[in-house]
Amino acid sequence: MDRGNIVAPERQKLSVLIPCFNEEKNIGECLKSVSWADEIFIVDSYSTDRTLEIAKKYTERIVQHEFINDAVQKNWAIPQATHEWILIVDCDERIPLELKDEIINLLSSEPLKDGYWIKRDNYLMNKHIKHSSWGNDTVLRLIRRSKGRYKEQRVHGEIVLDNTGMLNAHLVHYTVPSVGEWINKINRYTLYKAQDKYDKGIRFPVLYMLVRPPLRFLKDYVLRLGVLDGWRGFLISAIGAFADLVMTAKLVEISFEKRRKH
Repeated sequence: MDRGNIVAPERQKLSVLIPCFNEEKNIGECLKSVSWADEIFIVDSYSTDRTLEIAKKYTERIVQHEFINDAVQKNWAIPQATHEWILIVDCDERIPLELKDEIINLLSSEPLKDGYWIKRDNYLMNKHIKHSSWGNDTVLRLIRRSKGRYKEQRVHGEIVLDNTGMLNAHLVHYTVPSVGEWINKINRYTLYKAQDKYDKGIRFPVLYMLVRPPLRFLKDYVLRLGVLDGWRGFLISAIGAFADLVMTAKLVEISFEKRRKH
């Protein structure tokens, strides 16, 4: 056989989808880490800072769309990506070289799965958190455009897809830039979660409010070994318990308000 005439299969092209809003502090480093992709597709929620100015240095494929929630935004954007394979990346995430190489290698042949989970290394104040609820984090981010869509919920929606695999390399997540922004994020997300739970028929969970926060702290700090992450592990466990308390209080508030109106 004349092996000199064998042509290697062409790598399948990849679109990177990045949703953003006022991410001037993050988007530059994020875009650098995905600059190897065949398409960078940015969906902006009408940023008012320098986000778009920075983004235009890396891609011309930028659209703007009103933000309703994360799942709606991404489901609106996914069908508009140019290529069949999509890697979804948030602005506070980075794609290291090991993950880039694994994705390129995977797309150099026909992948057996319709989507791939990626383990995520979460950082708090410049330290990798290896335990608590942050230590075993996986996200479904590499998908076929024609197959994957997010479950319609206000917060922490995940892509609904059955035929999935797991990549070996990890992505990097700088999850909160400061304690102040962490608290602001909790304030937003606990409201979304409370609204989702109300829509599912959950009402006045007083017992949940009394029991869930201390159990959450115990689970993250002791059972999930958050104690091994030092004071950061304690902070993550304590704020996680606080977030559960706030979410439940907001659910009670929504329930009272709805009952008063009716």
